[in-house]
Amino acid sequence: MTHKSNPSHHQELGPKFQPELTPSLEELEREERRLVFRQFTYDDAWALGSLLVETARQRQAPVAIDIHRAGQQLFHAALPGSTPDNDAWIARKRRVVERYGSASYLVGARFRAKGTTFEESSRLDPDTYAAHGGSFPITVEGVGVIGAVTVSGLPQLQDHRFVVEALEEFLSR
Repeated sequence: MTHKSNPSHHQELGPKFQPELTPSLEELEREERRLVFRQFTYDDAWALGSLLVETARQRQAPVAIDIHRAGQQLFHAALPGSTPDNDAWIARKRRVVERYGSASYLVGARFRAKGTTFEESSRLDPDTYAAHGGSFPITVEGVGVIGAVTVSGLPQLQDHRFVVEALEEFLSR
């Protein structure tokens, strides 16, 4: 996003972060169907946020991390190298999840698949909404989308994959 990493930084992030491998709409939609919670409590927000922070520290990722549920911020952390700009990106990406009920990266990908961009066609203020990767819906079985977990500081596909990887690990426990 706003922070482009140097080439050596990409290697620190590990093999799951390969920007050239853009996921299909079907793959992104499968992620959303698969990554669903039975419940999502304050303790879950702390545990998921802590997992994201621990992983980001191991990778020296310069990110900010945010978890919101029903309009309340349950978790926030800013790691070395992140800036206040990352918090602005978090808010813009989270608003896309709240409005569309889908991952911010998937929303942007849907517009790109139609041959346009979110900014050109959504009719939403780009200072308020950003369909860039990094915000993923917190979906509860039988309830629907109740919040979002958001990361900002890496290129958008890496932000997206970082959140997905953490959700996969958290939900497999």
